[in-house]
Amino acid sequence: MNLSDFDRTNHSGLYISKEAHPEYGKKYIVRFQHNRKRYVKVLGYTKKDNITKRTAISQMNEFKKSITLKIEENTNPVNADINEELLKELNELKNILGNSKKVDKKTLKEGIQKIYNANELKNYQIELIKLQTYLETANKKMMILFEGRDASGKGGAIRRITRYMNNKHYRVVALGKPTETQRNQWFFQRYVQHFPTGGEAVLFDRSWYNRAMVEPIFGFCTKEEHDIFMEDVVNFEQDLVRQNMILVKLYFSVSKDEQKRRFDRRIKDPLRQWKFSEVDMQAQDLWSEFSEKKYEMLRRTNSRSAPWHILRSDNKHAARLEAMKVILNSVDYDGRNPDLDFKVNDKINISVQKELMHMRKSENY
Repeated sequence: MNLSDFDRTNHSGLYISKEAHPEYGKKYIVRFQHNRKRYVKVLGYTKKDNITKRTAISQMNEFKKSITLKIEENTNPVNADINEELLKELNELKNILGNSKKVDKKTLKEGIQKIYNANELKNYQIELIKLQTYLETANKKMMILFEGRDASGKGGAIRRITRYMNNKHYRVVALGKPTETQRNQWFFQRYVQHFPTGGEAVLFDRSWYNRAMVEPIFGFCTKEEHDIFMEDVVNFEQDLVRQNMILVKLYFSVSKDEQKRRFDRRIKDPLRQWKFSEVDMQAQDLWSEFSEKKYEMLRRTNSRSAPWHILRSDNKHAARLEAMKVILNSVDYDGRNPDLDFKVNDKINISVQKELMHMRKSENY
């Protein structure tokens, strides 16, 4: 736009074209400078837009006003305070994260999420200490069974549950293959010797339920031994409860797809390769066989005195949180925090009946 083609009007900043367009007429424009920046705008034509000098002056003033207000908004003290606050927050994040650009974004995100998860668990871990104190004071015995397929999250849950507990008053029991002597004993005998005494809690990382799933599939027991176990275990647990044993049975239910993902990670990650075993290699191939035994186990060994608590464990953190709630809800201990949410999440902590129904519909569990 060439300014030599326009005449000044008697209003500063308002110009009109020297020549008239045969169809549109003369053109009005506004041109002015503000804060060392030049602004130009076409206001319209005398014929096409029916614009007069008066309307052109009015439009020019509105345009100037809009530019001035916009600049003032960007420089007002409120926005300056907001910018200062954002800069402060950014610097705080930089101090916390350090040279985060060198860290893989996914790894960084996972690490930050772990911090949030750990903070969410802390209030429940405080309650677990209260529960443990109650067991000791009241001379109560507690036993928690952790069952589930390989890579279902049992070990991680046990570590979070016991992290702040007094190790003088709890034990984690993870038994290996039975010796020849133990194979000729009463089946439950090698577990009974690890049972808690008064004031103690024992957490079994896999329990006598090995005989319900693992042993029959891999031929570590005969069909007769498996049948006898399935007939006896409910009465065995009822006797324990009758003798004031607090018995909690947790089953971590991982999906087939998620189990495979975790196995793949174990294989690829040098820090996790030690977790991968020959049994793990067969777990996916034998998925259907394990499902059959799992279905039978849950159907036949769920009782009113010793019920199963099924925890969907594709989300490890959610399963750990629900496991803590189940344990805390099983004991009426002193000093319970009334402000803490002990209500179970029924999308994670589901009933045996619901799990069996899902298993009938899908092979993924």
